[in-house]
Amino acid sequence: MLYQLLKIPARLAFRIYVRNLRLKNPDALNMKGPLLIAANHPNSFLDAIIIATLFRKPVYSLARGDAFSNRLTSTLLRALNILPVYRMREGAENLSQNYSTFEACREIFRKNGIVLIFSEGLCINEWKLRPLMKGTARLAISSWEEGIPLTILPAAINYHSFTRFGKHVHLHFGKAFTQSDLEDTNGYGKTILSFNRKLDNELRQLVIEIDDSDHASIRRVFASEKPGWQTSWLTIPAVIGWLLHAPLYYPLKKIVYRKAIHSGHYDSIMVGALFLLYPIYLASITLITYAFCGTALAAGVLMCIPLLAYAYVQWKERY
Repeated sequence: MLYQLLKIPARLAFRIYVRNLRLKNPDALNMKGPLLIAANHPNSFLDAIIIATLFRKPVYSLARGDAFSNRLTSTLLRALNILPVYRMREGAENLSQNYSTFEACREIFRKNGIVLIFSEGLCINEWKLRPLMKGTARLAISSWEEGIPLTILPAAINYHSFTRFGKHVHLHFGKAFTQSDLEDTNGYGKTILSFNRKLDNELRQLVIEIDDSDHASIRRVFASEKPGWQTSWLTIPAVIGWLLHAPLYYPLKKIVYRKAIHSGHYDSIMVGALFLLYPIYLASITLITYAFCGTALAAGVLMCIPLLAYAYVQWKERY
């Protein structure tokens, strides 16, 4: 229920946070289960938010197990269709809990659901594909062994920046495959190797690989295709939007930057904090307007302020 309630405002917020989205193979967003989305992982839980927001059907995501250590947090994450997966760094004693998570995933597949897994197993803010872990292959193979007709969809999320607001995002979906597409399934170990080789070949065609220091290539690859006339007339509303949102955005940015810039989670924390605080900020401005100017103007402010934020995001990249 909570997942469905938040998906609508998340889609609206996405239009503000992401200035430009390019989709490769957009028909994949309409796919139905049983489906396992196998993605790269460059930007913490923002990766899961983007995919879950854009997919038509509900998407269950796998996240690092230590985030579930608190009972309240665990309940909230599960209500958001997020399930724990444990790595050795979270403690060898927790690895056995992955069996129950994988069983939960297979139950989702039995109901023709969709699961998102990050096949690199680790989030690092960089433009490259890292070696794939075995978890994706193990989940897929265990599903096939039970007769579940699972399809694997390779996906790559590419960002022009891991710190800037108003992002350019390239979301690339590859060619889906099933067990019959693997080269060698003669034995469990060979099946895992064949699976990872297949997935790696697919993802390497989707992940944009650029050296971190090559800023010119990053700008060129992610350059917007929107002509100048589409943004020049937004100057006045964009400036107004900046003035109205600066009291919220810049203090929050300073706090999050100080705490999380070296963790690899800055972007995700910033988006999450804004998603929680923006409705409060918007309601406060609306109530102040209502107190001094009446209902009609307050209603106009409530509708216009998010549009002014959108105007600023669209305008700022060019000017």
